[in-house]
Amino acid sequence: MNDKLVEYEKKQNEIFNENETHLMNFAKSLENKGLSQKTIKTHAANVEFYINDYLGCDLLDVTQGCYKIDSFLGDWFIRKAAWSSCAHIKSSAASIKKFYAFLCEENVIEQEFYDGLCRTIKECMQDWLDEMTSYEDMMYKDCF
Repeated sequence: MNDKLVEYEKKQNEIFNENETHLMNFAKSLENKGLSQKTIKTHAANVEFYINDYLGCDLLDVTQGCYKIDSFLGDWFIRKAAWSSCAHIKSSAASIKKFYAFLCEENVIEQEFYDGLCRTIKECMQDWLDEMTSYEDMMYKDCF
């Protein structure tokens, strides 16, 4: 096996293991706040997709996720997630925001990074929804 590939897979596995710990602790914190199991599963699935399938493939850990939310929800998610929709963009943004609030409480990330994430979500949400609508319109036209 190629040495670069071995190193990539090793680093990715380290990130995935760390992500699993963060996700388990996040789920416990949501449970302690009284959220239903269905809601916890939704938040965990949304976050897991972001931190493993998007960040993890580029070997980025959760601390770097505060800077990548725009490219994720405004582009990659729309094109790559078969279930993408305006509702899923909103749901994913809410889950990711809760996750990073948790990471901030746990001192994994700094408050200023969390604040930047929240600002990006607030400022970019309408652009993401517009992009999703345009993408759906394009896909719909291709069907006929």
